Amino acid sequence: MAEDRQQTTDPRVGSPRRRVLAAAALVPVFAATPTPAPARPAAGPTAGPAESTAAHGRKLITPVHTTPDDWKAVAKAMGRGGDVKRNVMFHIGLPRRDLRVVSHRVRVRSALALGSHCSFVRYTDHSTLLMGDIVVTEHELQDFIDTLQEHRIRLTALHKHLLAQRPNVWWVHVHAHGHHPVAVARGLRAAFAGTGTPPPATSDPDEEVDLDTAGIARALGAKGSVDDGIYKCVFVRREKITDGHMVLPPGLGSTSALNFQPLGHGRAAISADCCMVADEVQHVLRALRRAGAKLVELHNHGLTDHPRLFFVHFWVVGDAVRLARALRPALDATNVVPAG
Repeated sequence: MAEDRQQTTDPRVGSPRRRVLAAAALVPVFAATPTPAPARPAAGPTAGPAESTAAHGRKLITPVHTTPDDWKAVAKAMGRGGDVKRNVMFHIGLPRRDLRVVSHRVRVRSALALGSHCSFVRYTDHSTLLMGDIVVTEHELQDFIDTLQEHRIRLTALHKHLLAQRPNVWWVHVHAHGHHPVAVARGLRAAFAGTGTPPPATSDPDEEVDLDTAGIARALGAKGSVDDGIYKCVFVRREKITDGHMVLPPGLGSTSALNFQPLGHGRAAISADCCMVADEVQHVLRALRRAGAKLVELHNHGLTDHPRLFFVHFWVVGDAVRLARALRPALDATNVVPAG
C-alpha cells in the first residue's frame, strides 16, 4: 500500500491499476478508427518532398505545380484574375482602395495594411486548399462571416492589424479544403459581394519609393520589393509547415512581412507581421518593444498548423533605416530566411 501511495503522488503517472484501466478504455476508440484512404497521385511534378507519414498516422500530401491555365475556372468564379506564385499558389489580391483609413494620424495606403488576398493550392490527391486574409469594416463583418459559413468556408482568425484606426476595420482569415474549388470561389465571391471591395485595378506603375531602400535592405538582410508605393520585405519560415495532413508551400500562412509607407524625409510608417513558434514569442515581443514598436495583436492564423504558429502585428513610425536596424533583432529571434 505504501508503494502504491508513493506512485500516485507523481503527477506524471498514475497507479499500475489506473494505467491498465485507461489503456483498456482506449482500445475500442482506436479499434473504431478507420484507416485513411491512400492519396491518389496527380500528374506532374510535386512542389515539395515525397509523401511521408505525419505524426498522427495520416499520409502527408504535397502541393503540385500549376499554371494560370489550371485556374481559369476559379478566376472566372471569383470574377478576378490572379497570378501563380512559386509555381504552386494561385494568388488573388483584393486591396481595399475604397477605404480611407487613418491610424495615429497616418493615412494608411491599401498596400500597407489593407490588402485582402487569397490563395488556392492544388494537391497530389486532386484536392484544393484555400487560405486568405480579408479586410472588412466592422459594419460588413457579421454578414461576411454568415456568408462564409453558408458556403462552408471556415473562419480561422479574427483580429486587428492597426491600432486606433478610423473607420473600424477587421481582418478575417478564411480556410477551405476539398475537391470543388470553383464552388469555394463562388462562395468567397458571394461573401465579397456584401462588402465594398472594389473591382480589380492596376497598381501604380512606379517602381521607386521615397525611402533609402538599399539602407533598409542592408539593415534587414533582405532585399524588398515595391507594391503600389509601399516597400515590402518578406521572410519565410525554414521549417516544413503542415496544415492537418497538407504540406503548405513556403510562405503560405507562415510569413513575416515588414511594410514601409514613405512619410517624407526618410521617415516611414511600418505595419508588420512577425511569424513565430511558441518558444520564440517572448524574445520577439521584447525585441519589438526595445525597438519602440507598438504591439497590436498576438494571435494564431490557423487551427491545425504544425508546428503551431503565432503572429504578432506591430506598428512603428520613424526614420526607416534606423527602425529597420532596431527591428532586425526581432527577426533574428525567429527561424526565417528572406523570401524569394
